[in-house]
Amino acid sequence: MRWVLIAALALLAAGCADRSVRATGPVQAGPWVTVAAEPVAADPTRPERTDFGRFRYAGGLALTASDSNRLHGLSDIRVLPDNRILGVTDEGDLFEARLRLGADGRLVGLDRARITALQGPDGGPLGGKLEADAEGLAVLPDGSRLVSFEQRHRILLYPPGGGPPRPVNSPEAAFPPNGGLEALSNDPARGPDAWLAGGEESGELWTCALRTPCRSLGTLPKPFEFGLVAVTPLPDGGLAYLIRAWDPLRGSRIALILRNAAGAEIDRLELGRPLTTDNFEGVEVLPGKEGGLRFLLASDDNFSTEQRTLLLAFDWTP
Repeated sequence: MRWVLIAALALLAAGCADRSVRATGPVQAGPWVTVAAEPVAADPTRPERTDFGRFRYAGGLALTASDSNRLHGLSDIRVLPDNRILGVTDEGDLFEARLRLGADGRLVGLDRARITALQGPDGGPLGGKLEADAEGLAVLPDGSRLVSFEQRHRILLYPPGGGPPRPVNSPEAAFPPNGGLEALSNDPARGPDAWLAGGEESGELWTCALRTPCRSLGTLPKPFEFGLVAVTPLPDGGLAYLIRAWDPLRGSRIALILRNAAGAEIDRLELGRPLTTDNFEGVEVLPGKEGGLRFLLASDDNFSTEQRTLLLAFDWTP
């Protein structure tokens, strides 16, 4: 019973920002920010290592902004066809930047970055943590953007042409305050206006649509101490999802799990000490070389000087 209690407390601590140790910096005066991208090794004990099973490390960055204190709390990411990356944060901001790749295709940096406040349905900024704790992001084929929130659990749809969002269908479940709709993505297998939403603590996955209420697809397999934090569909109809755990002895641990259209696990990537890891909460999948896939993982630094905003790339060969 003692270990169950310790594990429960550790999981709670992992999802909560330690606001006693906050990152500091100047208040941003405008939307454009200068992002410094420091290269990081996937395995600091062997910086030259790139192979992790069928996953191959394709570059990673530790992101900081010298002219803004708002590049923190990155909770989910998506990449648009023009190579722009979008992200949402725990404080209700939208982060946008362009990915820079080297001649070998590895991730080397970001440019043209900006941070803007997400609008609320009334057209103004979302007010306070209870309203603005954005956790999941999805982009529908028509350009509409979906953002899921916890604290006050809901999903808002931002129209492709801009303007205030509106609430859309969201799972009718009793989520805990800090364990709600962490995972969100489009759901092409069920239509252009469909999306997937996942509960952090339960691991339950729902499919929703504009004109169809959400229905449960069951629970994704995970150890009880792990939370479901991100999900994204695979091109073959399968699914990739990210789970995360934390405890004082082992720190942050994550697993990126790939399942085929029949639901069988086909591969996984696990990161824990001494490998580079942190509070990863976002995952995106992109077409890779020779029929492979590229996965981008993004971490939420919890506004803490003891954590980092990381963006890591891994290429996977089926």
